[in-house]
Amino acid sequence: MDPRTEIREFLSSRRARIAPAQAGLPAYGGNRRVKGLRREEVALLAGVSVDYYVRMERGGLAGASDGVLDALASALQLDEAERDHLFHLARQSRAPGGPRRRRPAVTVRSTLQQVLDAISDAPAWIGNGRYDVLATNRLARALYSPMPADPRRPANTARFVYLNPEAAGDLFVDYDHIAATVAAKLRMEAGRDPHDEELIALVGELSTRSELFRQRWASRDVRLRRSGRKRMRHPIVGRLDLDVESLELPADPGLHLNIYTAPAGTPTADNLALLASWAATQQAPTTEHEAHNG
Repeated sequence: MDPRTEIREFLSSRRARIAPAQAGLPAYGGNRRVKGLRREEVALLAGVSVDYYVRMERGGLAGASDGVLDALASALQLDEAERDHLFHLARQSRAPGGPRRRRPAVTVRSTLQQVLDAISDAPAWIGNGRYDVLATNRLARALYSPMPADPRRPANTARFVYLNPEAAGDLFVDYDHIAATVAAKLRMEAGRDPHDEELIALVGELSTRSELFRQRWASRDVRLRRSGRKRMRHPIVGRLDLDVESLELPADPGLHLNIYTAPAGTPTADNLALLASWAATQQAPTTEHEAHNG
């Protein structure tokens, strides 16, 4: 992925969504040839010269200070995720070839698997920014049992959502929201590490095989990994309205621990208990990839 292209398309797409009135500017003339703000209007709002903003929008963020980036983020009314993405893109452009991140682990330490196994009342799993599912506890395997297994590689939620849309639509109540979120978080990950060959391959695969992904990717939207709510229809126990916590693992950069819970006494808590009972009756997986795929 070319950071200059990412910068150009991200900034132009954010500029295009803001009408002059939204930015507190008069809209002179009734026939504006551009959608959203003009470049000179963004420059005015950010307090920089027009030439300087044009260079930035063409991908030249290498010399931009944090203060200039903050001003640009304010001018374009960027949210927290978009602001972080802008700073990631700037950092990537400041060194020849872009700074290299420490590659995320491709396996999970045995002690982390012990932690997962110790969580018996809630689905818990560890994944990376590419949506690879690297380790699970028994309840998480049961929860995601509708995901198809692939003995060649770990399960990947992004592939499931976009390449198995009927099954994913059955499992996820808010399928459209899930699909948008997956694409936006992959875009955020690409801003952090545009040199990740496996991420590049995943985006290429999804772009080739899914029209919906192409549309979502083209929006250039980004989102942070945050806590939230996930609503699912499980084929064994039915409806599950789950509270999601996604925790970074500082000792394992790039990995996240995801835990799904429900308040005691709710129908979802009862259904999780039923799912745990069902999972206990299933034959334990015999290979690593089977364990990942349920």
